[in-house]
Amino acid sequence: MDQPLTPVVSDRRITFGIIAGEASGDILGAGLIRSLRNRYPNARFVGIGGDEMIAEGFHSLVPMERLSIMGLVEVLGRIRELFSIRARLLSYFFATPPDVVIGIDSPDFTLAIERRCREAGIPSVHYVSPSVWAWRQKRIFKIAKSVDLMLTLLPFEARFYEEHKVPVAFVGHPLADRIPIVPETGRARQELGLDENVPLLAVLPGSRAGEVERLGTLFLEAARWIQSKRPDVQLIIPCVNREREQQVRDLIEALEVKLQVTIVRGRSREVMAASDVVLLASGTATLEAMLLKKPMVVGYRLSNFSYALVSRLVKVPHVSLPNLLARKPLVRELLQDDATPESLGAAVLECMENQEERERLVEAFTELHHTLRQDADEKAAQAISRLVEERVH
Repeated sequence: MDQPLTPVVSDRRITFGIIAGEASGDILGAGLIRSLRNRYPNARFVGIGGDEMIAEGFHSLVPMERLSIMGLVEVLGRIRELFSIRARLLSYFFATPPDVVIGIDSPDFTLAIERRCREAGIPSVHYVSPSVWAWRQKRIFKIAKSVDLMLTLLPFEARFYEEHKVPVAFVGHPLADRIPIVPETGRARQELGLDENVPLLAVLPGSRAGEVERLGTLFLEAARWIQSKRPDVQLIIPCVNREREQQVRDLIEALEVKLQVTIVRGRSREVMAASDVVLLASGTATLEAMLLKKPMVVGYRLSNFSYALVSRLVKVPHVSLPNLLARKPLVRELLQDDATPESLGAAVLECMENQEERERLVEAFTELHHTLRQDADEKAAQAISRLVEERVH
């Protein structure tokens, strides 16, 4: 058996209370448990988590699926159950206090629990910052009352908390640890059965029905405009599930002019890795495309009312994570009225044909990748361990 790289901090039976509400949090939680167990071999892990955490010896008091709810209507329909789960969890933590409570993402659910625990004298940690730095910034005061420590995935998030005197540790992003520094484009194309020598455009209009409805036709018309200028460009669209795949096929069928496109279910990372350029909605996918060193064009549209409202609330100069990380406009962002088939298509062709710009982007993206590649599991465990040891002593 391999020896852990991290020295044992203590053989005490430390109890870690952890709450993860969705699949991404479950993956983060599993990595955190592994790193914490290296430090505390006799530790106990209890709270709410999914299969990944349970496989690491975690005891989940409630199936994590009961928290994995998306959409306002769905939340309202389950509000009584959510309050019941929160009450049950708090009752358990108050009766058998853990040495620390760690909420992983899902801030609407976890922060309230962290605050109650902290008020009861149980140290609390929140892992993955809400987008408080971007909008509704007054939430920082509620967060400051809820946590003894914030763990952020991105460096500019940590700077925001430091400015507001909230204890924080930047731990890096797990995706940066998992994705290789040098992308394996040829291998990805082989695995997807794609020609290695043709220009390939990946189109990602989003993973949710509303996003695909809002952006799908726009992105498809941009792709058609591109193929009218460059018939040799191949198109590929990854769809997160069967429902999104059918939605995309329906949108393609509704186009007046036939569009040549390959549709893949899942495998979005492979699709981006295989591509030359990515046309995508703003969101976490922009970070993934950056880590894969892919030139990209970011497009987004909201209803006019929503856009007017969001424009007043958002306090950041960019919407895509590469630009936020670089603190300057590395990639094209075409939003609202600026996002037309012609403008998006022209920006994509510029990315595809400007070799000097492509090389500059790869260099910038590689530098940002190194910044985020911090061994997040270990950094997070180290920061939590430091908090636990300070409280014990």
